[in-house]
Amino acid sequence: MIATYADIWRPQTQPATYLYDIVWVIAGSLFIALTAQISFNIGPVPITGQTFGVLLVGALLGWKRGALAVLAYLAEGTMGMPVFANGMAGPAVFAGPTGGYLAGFVPAAALTGWLAEKGWDRNALMTIVAMILGNVVIYALGVPYLKTVLAVDWATALTYGFTPFWMGDLVKVVAAAILLPSGWKLLGK
Repeated sequence: MIATYADIWRPQTQPATYLYDIVWVIAGSLFIALTAQISFNIGPVPITGQTFGVLLVGALLGWKRGALAVLAYLAEGTMGMPVFANGMAGPAVFAGPTGGYLAGFVPAAALTGWLAEKGWDRNALMTIVAMILGNVVIYALGVPYLKTVLAVDWATALTYGFTPFWMGDLVKVVAAAILLPSGWKLLGK
Protein backbone atom coordinates (compact mmCIF):
# COMPACT_ATOMS: atom_id res chain seq x y z
CA MET A 1 0.00 0.00 0.00
CA ILE A 2 1.21 3.47 -0.89
CA ALA A 3 0.63 6.21 1.68
CA THR A 4 -2.21 8.67 1.28
CA TYR A 5 -2.00 12.26 2.46
CA ALA A 6 -3.54 11.27 5.79
CA ASP A 7 -0.88 8.60 6.30
CA ILE A 8 2.03 11.05 6.17
CA TRP A 9 1.80 12.26 9.78
CA ARG A 10 -0.03 9.26 11.25
CA PRO A 11 1.41 8.33 14.64
CA GLN A 12 2.74 4.83 15.11
CA THR A 13 1.51 4.16 18.65
CA GLN A 14 -1.88 3.25 20.09
CA PRO A 15 -4.19 4.98 21.10
CA ALA A 16 -2.81 7.97 19.21
CA THR A 17 -3.51 6.25 15.86
CA TYR A 18 -7.19 5.79 16.77
CA LEU A 19 -7.57 9.42 17.78
CA TYR A 20 -5.71 10.53 14.66
CA ASP A 21 -8.03 8.49 12.41
CA ILE A 22 -11.16 9.73 14.21
CA VAL A 23 -10.07 13.35 13.78
CA TRP A 24 -9.48 12.81 10.04
CA VAL A 25 -12.83 11.05 9.60
CA ILE A 26 -14.68 13.89 11.33
CA ALA A 27 -12.71 16.52 9.41
CA GLY A 28 -13.52 14.71 6.15
CA SER A 29 -17.24 14.61 6.99
CA LEU A 30 -17.22 18.33 7.78
CA PHE A 31 -15.40 19.11 4.53
CA ILE A 32 -18.06 17.21 2.58
CA ALA A 33 -20.76 19.11 4.50
CA LEU A 34 -19.08 22.38 3.57
CA THR A 35 -18.84 21.49 -0.12
CA ALA A 36 -22.51 20.43 -0.09
CA GLN A 37 -23.47 24.00 0.74
CA ILE A 38 -22.05 25.18 -2.59
CA SER A 39 -25.39 24.53 -4.21
CA PHE A 40 -27.46 25.73 -7.15
CA ASN A 41 -31.01 24.49 -7.55
CA ILE A 42 -31.71 23.59 -11.17
CA GLY A 43 -34.30 20.86 -10.73
CA PRO A 44 -34.83 17.82 -8.55
CA VAL A 45 -31.06 17.38 -8.08
CA PRO A 46 -29.00 20.52 -7.32
CA ILE A 47 -25.56 21.24 -8.66
CA THR A 48 -23.22 21.09 -5.66
CA GLY A 49 -19.57 20.86 -4.73
CA GLN A 50 -20.45 17.70 -2.82
CA THR A 51 -19.08 15.17 -5.31
CA PHE A 52 -15.77 17.02 -5.35
CA GLY A 53 -15.69 16.84 -1.56
CA VAL A 54 -16.54 13.14 -1.47
CA LEU A 55 -13.95 12.11 -4.06
CA LEU A 56 -11.24 14.37 -2.66
CA VAL A 57 -11.82 13.06 0.87
CA GLY A 58 -11.56 9.51 -0.46
CA ALA A 59 -8.28 10.27 -2.19
CA LEU A 60 -6.82 12.17 0.76
CA LEU A 61 -7.81 9.70 3.47
CA GLY A 62 -7.69 6.35 1.70
CA TRP A 63 -10.51 3.87 1.25
CA LYS A 64 -11.31 3.05 4.89
CA ARG A 65 -11.13 6.53 6.39
CA GLY A 66 -12.69 8.02 3.24
CA ALA A 67 -15.68 5.68 3.37
CA LEU A 68 -16.01 6.26 7.13
CA ALA A 69 -15.93 10.03 6.59
CA VAL A 70 -18.81 9.74 4.11
CA LEU A 71 -20.72 7.45 6.48
CA ALA A 72 -20.18 9.99 9.27
CA TYR A 73 -21.45 12.76 6.96
CA LEU A 74 -24.55 10.72 6.09
CA ALA A 75 -25.14 9.95 9.77
CA GLU A 76 -24.82 13.64 10.67
CA GLY A 77 -27.42 14.54 8.07
CA THR A 78 -29.72 11.69 9.04
CA MET A 79 -29.61 12.78 12.69
CA GLY A 80 -30.78 16.26 11.73
CA MET A 81 -27.62 18.27 11.23
CA PRO A 82 -28.16 20.54 8.19
CA VAL A 83 -25.21 19.13 6.23
CA PHE A 84 -26.88 18.01 3.02
CA ALA A 85 -27.21 20.36 0.02
CA ASN A 86 -29.18 23.52 0.78
CA GLY A 87 -28.98 22.82 4.52
CA MET A 88 -31.28 19.83 4.23
CA ALA A 89 -31.32 17.20 6.96
CA GLY A 90 -33.16 14.16 8.21
CA PRO A 91 -33.83 10.64 6.95
CA ALA A 92 -36.49 11.86 4.51
CA VAL A 93 -33.72 13.23 2.26
CA PHE A 94 -32.82 9.62 1.38
CA ALA A 95 -36.36 9.04 0.09
CA GLY A 96 -36.09 12.05 -2.24
CA PRO A 97 -34.48 12.38 -5.66
CA THR A 98 -30.95 12.72 -4.26
CA GLY A 99 -31.05 9.57 -2.11
CA GLY A 100 -29.27 7.39 -4.65
CA TYR A 101 -26.48 9.91 -5.10
CA LEU A 102 -25.99 10.07 -1.33
CA ALA A 103 -25.81 6.26 -1.19
CA GLY A 104 -23.31 6.30 -4.06
CA PHE A 105 -20.96 8.56 -2.12
CA VAL A 106 -19.76 5.74 0.14
CA PRO A 107 -18.53 3.33 -2.56
CA ALA A 108 -17.26 6.27 -4.65
CA ALA A 109 -15.08 7.55 -1.80
CA ALA A 110 -13.92 4.00 -1.06
CA LEU A 111 -12.99 3.37 -4.71
CA THR A 112 -11.19 6.70 -5.08
CA GLY A 113 -9.38 6.11 -1.79
CA TRP A 114 -8.37 2.59 -2.79
CA LEU A 115 -6.99 3.90 -6.08
CA ALA A 116 -5.09 6.63 -4.22
CA GLU A 117 -3.59 3.91 -2.03
CA LYS A 118 -2.35 2.33 -5.27
CA GLY A 119 -0.67 5.61 -6.24
CA TRP A 120 -3.27 6.88 -8.69
CA ASP A 121 -3.21 10.34 -7.09
CA ARG A 122 0.45 10.85 -7.95
CA ASN A 123 -0.02 12.03 -11.54
CA ALA A 124 -2.69 14.02 -13.33
CA LEU A 125 -3.84 11.39 -15.82
CA MET A 126 -4.36 8.65 -13.23
CA THR A 127 -6.07 11.12 -10.90
CA ILE A 128 -8.48 12.01 -13.70
CA VAL A 129 -9.26 8.33 -14.29
CA ALA A 130 -9.76 7.69 -10.55
CA MET A 131 -12.09 10.66 -10.16
CA ILE A 132 -14.09 9.74 -13.27
CA LEU A 133 -14.51 6.20 -11.94
CA GLY A 134 -15.73 7.65 -8.64
CA ASN A 135 -18.24 9.79 -10.51
CA VAL A 136 -19.43 6.77 -12.48
CA VAL A 137 -20.21 4.99 -9.20
CA ILE A 138 -22.21 7.99 -7.98
CA TYR A 139 -24.20 8.18 -11.22
CA ALA A 140 -24.69 4.39 -11.30
CA LEU A 141 -26.60 4.59 -8.03
CA GLY A 142 -28.02 8.09 -8.35
CA VAL A 143 -29.66 8.04 -11.78
CA PRO A 144 -31.59 4.75 -11.40
CA TYR A 145 -32.80 5.83 -7.95
CA LEU A 146 -33.86 9.21 -9.35
CA LYS A 147 -35.72 7.42 -12.15
CA THR A 148 -37.58 5.31 -9.59
CA VAL A 149 -38.42 8.17 -7.22
CA LEU A 150 -39.66 10.44 -10.00
CA ALA A 151 -41.33 7.57 -11.90
CA VAL A 152 -39.90 8.77 -15.22
CA ASP A 153 -38.33 7.09 -18.24
CA TRP A 154 -34.57 6.73 -18.68
CA ALA A 155 -34.26 9.72 -21.02
CA THR A 156 -35.93 11.99 -18.47
CA ALA A 157 -33.86 10.54 -15.62
CA LEU A 158 -30.67 11.27 -17.56
CA THR A 159 -31.92 14.76 -18.40
CA TYR A 160 -32.49 15.51 -14.70
CA GLY A 161 -29.74 13.42 -13.14
CA PHE A 162 -26.75 13.37 -15.49
CA THR A 163 -26.83 15.88 -18.36
CA PRO A 164 -26.67 19.05 -16.22
CA PHE A 165 -23.78 17.70 -14.16
CA TRP A 166 -21.19 16.00 -16.32
CA MET A 167 -19.45 19.18 -17.49
CA GLY A 168 -19.16 20.49 -13.93
CA ASP A 169 -17.90 17.11 -12.81
CA LEU A 170 -15.16 17.30 -15.43
CA VAL A 171 -14.12 20.68 -14.03
CA LYS A 172 -13.98 19.15 -10.53
CA VAL A 173 -11.95 16.22 -11.89
CA VAL A 174 -9.44 18.59 -13.48
CA ALA A 175 -9.20 20.56 -10.22
CA ALA A 176 -8.42 17.32 -8.36
CA ALA A 177 -5.92 16.35 -11.07
CA ILE A 178 -4.09 19.61 -10.40
CA LEU A 179 -4.35 19.58 -6.59
CA LEU A 180 -3.46 16.00 -5.69
CA PRO A 181 -0.29 15.47 -7.77
CA SER A 182 0.86 19.04 -7.06
CA GLY A 183 0.52 18.41 -3.34
CA TRP A 184 2.71 15.31 -3.58
CA LYS A 185 5.33 17.30 -5.49
CA LEU A 186 5.28 20.03 -2.82
CA LEU A 187 5.74 17.39 -0.14
CA GLY A 188 8.63 15.88 -2.09
CA LYS A 189 6.96 12.46 -2.23
